[in-house]
Amino acid sequence: MTHPTQEHWMPVCATRDIVPDTGVCALVEGRHVAVFRLGEDRFYAIDNVDPRCGASVLARGLVGSLGERIVVASPIYKHHFDLATGECLETPEHSVRAHAVRSENGQLLVALH
Repeated sequence: MTHPTQEHWMPVCATRDIVPDTGVCALVEGRHVAVFRLGEDRFYAIDNVDPRCGASVLARGLVGSLGERIVVASPIYKHHFDLATGECLETPEHSVRAHAVRSENGQLLVALH
C-alpha cells in the first residue's frame, strides 16, 4: 500500500463494511474500483472492470495467493489479477490499474492512480 501525498483521497466505506478476505465495489470519481480486505488490516484497490469482458465484477472474485502474490480470480474468465499491481498474470495486456488505499479512523479511503 502506498500513501501518495498530492492525490485526492476519497472515502469509500467503513473498514468494518468489508468482511476479511473479500472485496466490495465502490464508485470513485466515476470509476468502478474493487476494494479488498485481507485479514484484519491489509487493504488493496484495483479497477473493478474485467478488461476481457467489460463487466464490473472483479470485487466478486475469489481472493487467494499464487506463490508470493496476493490475487483475485475474475469470476468470469478466472484470470488472476495481482492486488498490489493490477497485473493480469495470464495475459499482462489485460492488466488493470492498482490504486492507493488506506484506513483512517475506521474509514477506507482510495486515491486513483
